[in-house]
Amino acid sequence: MAGSVDESRFPGFGGRRAPDLFVSKKRISKDLRKALWRWMVTTRQVEARLGILYRQGKVVGGLYRGEGQEGVSVGSALALEDGDICGPMIRDLGANMVRGTPPRDVFCQYMARATGPTEGRDCNTHFGDHSKGITAPISMLGALIPVVSGMAWAAQNQGQKVVGLTYIGDGGSSTGDFHEGLNMAVTLNSPLILILENNGWAYSTPTSNQCGNEWFIDKAVGYGVRGIQVDGNCAEDVYRAVKEARAHAVSGGGPVLIEAITYRMNGHADHDDASYVPNELRDAWRERDPITLQAQMLIEAGIATADELEAEQQAIFDGLKEDYEFALNSPTPEPVSATGGVYFGEERGLPDPRRGARH
Repeated sequence: MAGSVDESRFPGFGGRRAPDLFVSKKRISKDLRKALWRWMVTTRQVEARLGILYRQGKVVGGLYRGEGQEGVSVGSALALEDGDICGPMIRDLGANMVRGTPPRDVFCQYMARATGPTEGRDCNTHFGDHSKGITAPISMLGALIPVVSGMAWAAQNQGQKVVGLTYIGDGGSSTGDFHEGLNMAVTLNSPLILILENNGWAYSTPTSNQCGNEWFIDKAVGYGVRGIQVDGNCAEDVYRAVKEARAHAVSGGGPVLIEAITYRMNGHADHDDASYVPNELRDAWRERDPITLQAQMLIEAGIATADELEAEQQAIFDGLKEDYEFALNSPTPEPVSATGGVYFGEERGLPDPRRGARH
């Protein structure tokens, strides 16, 4: 019988058996270790700016941030290779940017500018870029699992050595699409990597109230897939785990379910004050901030000094200012463009008259 969970490492997850965490001694280059930190900082700063814009009324609708979960999104995306498919979800902006979406596009998207990826039609996370291997998120939780699984399976049938990576939350694992999508991936032997981000809360419902398993990785046995459990706040561990999962899936081993134990440092969205979360629990997890942990490892390894990291963080902040101002000064879409994007082959939102569309 395994011992109990170490609550100094995973606060709030007490009363369960100790997680069987993935351990690998695979070396990571200094440049990659630094890149993990840099991308997490960039993600945090972009989302912080979006939070300010939301409070100013310049971003409307729901703003779902991944503060505290950057280690999962960044670590996993950096482990992918050219040609791989990535389907980020609402807290995986880091993965979206690692795969090639520039911060400028993110600001334009959320501010509904004509210069954004959806040209002002959407002001949320629903955008992707197939040229970069990014599949747009779908609002219905779990629905991206069969989509990414099918894309990866199709690529496999074409002889491509690629994988499909997507994400789901602990609450989302209770949806029918989670079951159907994962079951389909198994029966097709699709090279799917599914990361379950266990942040302890399904909106305001603690995981203990919405799932009978001690850990979500227990579900892997039932589906007959390989299961890996990882500390989601250690970006390097996430990177190694996804590299391992990729090697397994691309070699014909089938899907892999990864449970990343992490924490959502703010509410479900910016309209949620998360008053249901005890302050002491939130404070305990802030001690395990993935950005802080990565910075400590860089300093201890002699890769960077605290002053160097502080200077680089400021440089990232300054660089994002230009992107933010570009979005702020960009135009909103012309009304005539509202009917665009309906038919395949249309450019810049203008209807193709060959399709019979009318302004």
